[in-house]
Amino acid sequence: MSTPRIRRLAAAGTAALAAVALLASCAAQSGTTQTAEGGDPVEGGTLTYLEYQAHTTLYPPQAGFYPNGGIVNSITARLTWQDPESLEIEPWVATEWTVNEDATEYTFELRDDVTFSDGTVVDAAAVAKNFDTYGLGNKELGLTISEAINNYASSEVVDDDTVTFRFSAPAPGFLQATSTINSGLLSPATLDRKLEEFGAGASAEIIGAGPFVVTEEEIGTSLHLEAREDYDWAPPSFEHQGRAYLDAIDIVVTPEDSVRIGSLLAGQADVIRYVQAFDEAQVASAGFEIVAAPTRGVNNSLGLRFTNPLLSDVRVRQALVHGVDAQEVVDTIFTENYPVATSQLASTAAGYKDESKALAFDPELSEELLDEAGWAVGADGIREKDGERLSLTVYEAKPQPLSKQTLELVSQQLAKIGVELNVKAGDAGSYATDTLDPLKTALYHSMVGRADHDVIKSQYFTKNRNTLLSNDAKLDELLTAVASEPDAAERDKASAAVQDYLTEQAYVIPLFEEPQVYGAAPYVHGFTTEAVARPLFYDTWVEKQKK
Repeated sequence: MSTPRIRRLAAAGTAALAAVALLASCAAQSGTTQTAEGGDPVEGGTLTYLEYQAHTTLYPPQAGFYPNGGIVNSITARLTWQDPESLEIEPWVATEWTVNEDATEYTFELRDDVTFSDGTVVDAAAVAKNFDTYGLGNKELGLTISEAINNYASSEVVDDDTVTFRFSAPAPGFLQATSTINSGLLSPATLDRKLEEFGAGASAEIIGAGPFVVTEEEIGTSLHLEAREDYDWAPPSFEHQGRAYLDAIDIVVTPEDSVRIGSLLAGQADVIRYVQAFDEAQVASAGFEIVAAPTRGVNNSLGLRFTNPLLSDVRVRQALVHGVDAQEVVDTIFTENYPVATSQLASTAAGYKDESKALAFDPELSEELLDEAGWAVGADGIREKDGERLSLTVYEAKPQPLSKQTLELVSQQLAKIGVELNVKAGDAGSYATDTLDPLKTALYHSMVGRADHDVIKSQYFTKNRNTLLSNDAKLDELLTAVASEPDAAERDKASAAVQDYLTEQAYVIPLFEEPQVYGAAPYVHGFTTEAVARPLFYDTWVEKQKK
């Protein structure tokens, strides 16, 4: 693997850095991983955390975007906790649970000492309202159904501390779903809000039961979170119980890579998200911690919108799959923290099957397939058929690491087999509408993280994210089987069948297993992530206060 490229830091004279410096003036230094040694934890201090992008919503079912999820992870508690290492599901607000044989009924016993930050008790009625909302949606309020919950039918409040959920078909992924940020518990009053009332500007009004609360917000710029003094219901498996060690967290939106890195190295920021691959070596060599956490889901990939007439022939799609060299992408742009994809799912994902042989880079095969499909090389090197050029469009995906550079390299690779790939800017005014039109966006760059088999359904099912803009009933049938098979071994087989089908149909070009990469100062301890790499600040503490 090639040595990661290092980029010189820009002068730190921007308005964004000034905002960071202002917040940092009262901030505590912070940042290593769970395993870092630093003596006994110290209570107090304010952590300055730089986020690459502004959050968009705190409605849990729509909070998968990492800037959203990081906040929801801090302000909500969940019924269960998924251990980030073992991936076992453990008690949190729920003390125990039972599941019937076909996974159509789940009963949870709840703690009796949990409250939302407005003082409302987290009882069975409140929990039932949460999952009725997430499982069924609320059309009147515009609240959407959670992609993490399948086949939801109803809830029953058995008593104050007992709630039962029933499903119209087996829902084997529901237990894990109760551990995700998409199922973060909100107060009953919060769930009466319209969807737009969960957006930017309303953060301090979103009431959860987590260790922190949002107290201040500057839209698109910063959030201030404070620790709840009365929080005392961390998962029992946590050694640390009681309130969070930190007094507060300042989240500052800082899009410029050089500013985030410069602020971290200068001590003006304590933890940053989205350390670019080309900055990893500089951060590490300066003695700072790189935390590269796996997302354990659908890999960073290019979805091929096969309803676009240019991609309707499976031979053309196969040619594109074999014409992309994912190893070159990783070696040229990324680091060892970005393993080359060997399937549509990460090797750390539930239900993963190795598809690498069928996905192998083979440009000669690509050329043969395009020849067979009737696409001849034109005068400018781009193939033509019936007077039409094999010209496709993809948009840069701002949430994906180094998307523009990745797509430009893929474009160069495809040009060698006679395919033109036009890369458009992710901030283009037409982005939102164009990416929902397969004629205008033939390829789509995305990923999704979740440590459960259902993640592959979330990405490709027509009623979930549907990143392929699919109309393939067979694919839907296979995805439904993944989400509805109660037997664990059979569920693995169902997931493998989906991966086989995606490969056979050449619907996806997998690139790499995407991590979330954080940088943390050496005087911070206990910083870690949850099961799919969202920041976890409950155990974070600072070794000393800034002067």
